Amino acid sequence: MTVTDQNERYKYAKERVKRLKGFYWHLAIFIIINSYILVNIYISSSYNNEEFWNWATFTTLFFWGIGMAMHAWKVFGTQFFFSKKWEEEQIEKYIKEEEFERQKWE
Repeated sequence: MTVTDQNERYKYAKERVKRLKGFYWHLAIFIIINSYILVNIYISSSYNNEEFWNWATFTTLFFWGIGMAMHAWKVFGTQFFFSKKWEEEQIEKYIKEEEFERQKWE
C-alpha cells in the first residue's frame, strides 16, 4: 500500500468519524430537548386540566424525528442496521482480539 493510499484511507476514516460524531450529537440534543418539551407539556397540561395526548403535543418530536431519520440515512446509508459490512467488521474485530489474547499468553 502506498503512502497516498494510506492518506486517502485516513481522510475517509476521519470524515466518517466526523459524520458519526455529528449524528450522535444531533441524536443527544434531539433526546434532551424533546424530553424537556414533553415533560413541560405534561406538567402544564396536568396543572391546567388539558389533554396531553393530542397531535400538537408531539409535532416537534414528529417533524424533528423525520429530520433525524434523514440525517441517519445520510450518515449510515441504506445499510443502517446489521449490514454485511458491519458483520465483516465485527468478525475482523473479534479475530484481532483473539489473536491479541493468544499472543499475550505465549
